[in-house]
This record gives sequence, structure tokens and C-alpha cells, in this order.
Amino acid sequence: MKSDLTVDATGLACPMPVVKTKKAIETLQPGQVLEVLATDKGSLADIPAWANATGHHYIGNRQEQNVFRHYIRKANPDEVKEDVSFPHTFENAKLKQLLDSKKEIVILDVREPVEFAFGHIPNAINIPLGQLSFRLNELNRNDEIYVICRTGNRSDFACRILSEHGFTNVKNVLPGMHMWDGPIEKNV
Repeated sequence: MKSDLTVDATGLACPMPVVKTKKAIETLQPGQVLEVLATDKGSLADIPAWANATGHHYIGNRQEQNVFRHYIRKANPDEVKEDVSFPHTFENAKLKQLLDSKKEIVILDVREPVEFAFGHIPNAINIPLGQLSFRLNELNRNDEIYVICRTGNRSDFACRILSEHGFTNVKNVLPGMHMWDGPIEKNV
């Protein structure tokens, strides 16, 4: 497949493949194609979610051994959407206090299953970002849902997806699991 520019994000974890993609796409002309090489399985959800949120056309991906090759067509200026963060956020410390209060809440962890297995907030529900659109029926639209990932990037995209599908009480937990100092469970 021919692309106009290739970016190597192999060996990098979330959010770096998206960060490199954002920078690279700015150097292209509308209609040109960016190829992003990534080894992080999270990129299978992160890069398409970012492209769709900003108006760029995510063409698709293919896998060669352990490398995912993502293809994105840069949008014309009239197709580009402003890359806006989900407005409703919640700090790790406040979530920890909420858990200590024993209040019934829903924590949605949108990381990949292997990330979840190595440490997650007790009773969190794991639905990876790439599966969320297909598994919305597992969540109640009336629940208070706190969405978390490793750094707040995937959870931001997840909050936008939930909001677009009628979930009204959703919060993005920041800065995410990489800074979580509350209780965790492991499934390994």
C-alpha cells in the first residue's frame, strides 16, 4: 500500500502513537495518506477513535507479524472537527474518596484485557475501547459511570462514544491508572 508519509510508533504505549499521529498528519496536505506503524494493541482502538473524532478518514489497518499498519487520509479543512476533550472529568483522588464512601458507582475500564488483568480498580467493568460501541447494552444509560484507562486518552474517547449514545452521567477519570494509588485487584 502506498502512503505519503510513514510514522514509526513501534514500541510506544498509549498515548504516544496518537501523539505522533497528530503531529505527523499536520505536515500532510488534505487527501494525502499517513501510515502509522504501531505495536501497541491499544492503537487498534485509539487511532481510529482519534481519526473519527477529528474528521480524518481512518481507512483501515493491516497486521504484519506484531506490527499494526494504520492508514489515515487527511481531511479537507471543511471536514476537520476540532479535537475537543470530553468536558466532564473527575480526579483520581475524588474517585478514591467516592469508593471509600461505599457509594454504588460504575467504573468502566476501557484498557485492553491484559492491562486490566495486571491491575484494576475492584469491581470495575472491563470493556476495551475498541469493543465499546458493540457492547453498550452491557451498561445502563441511567448509571453514574466513571471511565478510566491508563492515561485518560482512551477514556476520553470512550466518554464521547457513551455521550453520543445517550449516556448522560459520564465522567473521564484523570490522570488514569498510571497514577492510581487506591486499591487494585489482579487477575494474574
